[in-house]
Amino acid sequence: MVTINREGKENRSLTHKNDKCVGCSICSDICPTKSIKLGPILPIARGLLQMDYININKDLCVLCGLCASVCPFEALDFILDNKNSRELDNYPKWENEACINEEECIYCGNCVKACPTEAIYLNRKLPKVEDLVRGEAEIDLNKCIYCRMCRDMCPAKAITIQENEINSSKQTIANDIEINKSKCIYCGICKRICPEDAIKIVCTTCMERDMIETPEVKGEIILDEDKCITCGWCEDICPVDAATVIKPFEGEVNINEDESICKGDSCHACVDVCPCNAIAIVDNKSAVNPNMCTLCGACLKACPQKIIEVKRTDMKLNNIRSKSWNKVLGSLIDNQF
Repeated sequence: MVTINREGKENRSLTHKNDKCVGCSICSDICPTKSIKLGPILPIARGLLQMDYININKDLCVLCGLCASVCPFEALDFILDNKNSRELDNYPKWENEACINEEECIYCGNCVKACPTEAIYLNRKLPKVEDLVRGEAEIDLNKCIYCRMCRDMCPAKAITIQENEINSSKQTIANDIEINKSKCIYCGICKRICPEDAIKIVCTTCMERDMIETPEVKGEIILDEDKCITCGWCEDICPVDAATVIKPFEGEVNINEDESICKGDSCHACVDVCPCNAIAIVDNKSAVNPNMCTLCGACLKACPQKIIEVKRTDMKLNNIRSKSWNKVLGSLIDNQF
């Protein structure tokens, strides 16, 4: 974390939070004093270098706050008289966001697994097995020869055997076997596989189904806005459309289709720097999934072959009141980087 402070008629400070930075260099592209330089993002993303994605020249920076306003990932904080510029009425506001409707969520956990920044947390409480199935299970220890076949075949892993040590003076290689009633589903596989007919299993679930409550899944799903980069994975993978995402930019990413240029598996620089997991190597060539891309441009900056083109046609940055700022920020859409 790097902070620049300047006191005077107005107290100003600019802080860069590298843990939220994706190395897109949008701030560097629009900085009017060219005080922000992009670092070697590829080795940083690969963990080969421990340094910030960007470097801010304190002598050149005039603390205008433009970089903080344009960063869609909130990796830069501009503080004016103890107030964050994102809270001030006369500064631009991003409208990109992600949210999960908990009333629609079925707590499947797909979004948790897919989120590239681990921004989603699921606290799920499943019903107990013993509340959903009923029956009787019993093992006759006088018949059991501890062959372990019932344990190995049990689909619910409900059977445990207490083994004796190899050098034990006891006559058996095991001294106890149990069926965990909280796991048992009374399927009867153990009974059918037992060579000594030592197991008794009776399933009464069907007969008593009217007395068994309908299973209910409870929990909560939490989206950490501090970590979210509005990539769209949660929205794309959600089976019940409980997640919605508004991305910072609209547009497209194009990669030169000449197979002799893209180095694919031998390079994969674009894959390594993409914060959204939106790029994969397919048939030894980079391929972009547009549903997950935020058009940040990090892949473009990292590509050593310079074959990636980012075209932005619109952005969700509003409340731009300054004509000079509007002209600078408009370059993020008008230009092709």
